[in-house]
Amino acid sequence: MTHVYDLHCHSTASDGAFSPEAVVIRAQQQGVTSLALTDHDTVAGLAAANKTADSIGLNFIPGIELSSNWQNHCLHIVGLGIDPTYQPLVEITDHLQTLRYERSEKMAAKLEKKRIFGALEAVQAAAGDGMITRTHFADFLLSQKHVDTHQEAFDRYLGQGKSAFVPTIWPEVEEVVKWITGAGGIAVIAHPLRYKLSAKYIKRLLAEFKLYGGKGIEVITSRISQDEIRLITKYAQEYELAGSVGSDFHNDTNPYVELGLIAQLPANITPVWELLS
Repeated sequence: MTHVYDLHCHSTASDGAFSPEAVVIRAQQQGVTSLALTDHDTVAGLAAANKTADSIGLNFIPGIELSSNWQNHCLHIVGLGIDPTYQPLVEITDHLQTLRYERSEKMAAKLEKKRIFGALEAVQAAAGDGMITRTHFADFLLSQKHVDTHQEAFDRYLGQGKSAFVPTIWPEVEEVVKWITGAGGIAVIAHPLRYKLSAKYIKRLLAEFKLYGGKGIEVITSRISQDEIRLITKYAQEYELAGSVGSDFHNDTNPYVELGLIAQLPANITPVWELLS
């Protein structure tokens, strides 16, 4: 039997469109055999996802995607195989939830200055008990026809330096890796090329990440080119990091970003799941 891993996806516990239970069921329908749910800065969806995975015979890996700061860049660190009840992790996710809520209030106020009203109420309603993210604001701007695409929402309003952008002081990468490893998990740098770091900076980041106890790097994501895979594989080999794979699935609006729809991990690096077993 072929094992299909997807170790990066999101549910309504953060900014995904499907409930944790629905994500698990969809993953199995897409041929995934091992799934990690990695919602942004929260473990709220893990219990429900785990229960559903048990009931349908899917191998479930509890995860999280934590926001962190490195050299004034916001980086995302995925934690795989974590204990969701680890107290320092519970405390930091509560703190990050507060940070995100405060940020949402400030972003809504900035949008009001642009004569765009009702954002806070809309994103709160959309997020429900989940984490409010910039994706919720992009959804709102799109629904109110202030923009034509999600990307335009970020390019015009929500991206760094734009009119509704609010910087957030995330915890340092070193702290985030410590929380993940303290919770018994494996720390993985998510989508490393998305941060637009120069080669020199990526190498500096990877050296520090390794020093802090980081163990993995996401080599395969949705919509990645063969050249990008080769480059990340080279970094993985150079810094002796295990390779991870993940669709970063959020919703069903993009057919190219789908659970399990990802390239195979190159054979010449250690798969991160070997560290989990």
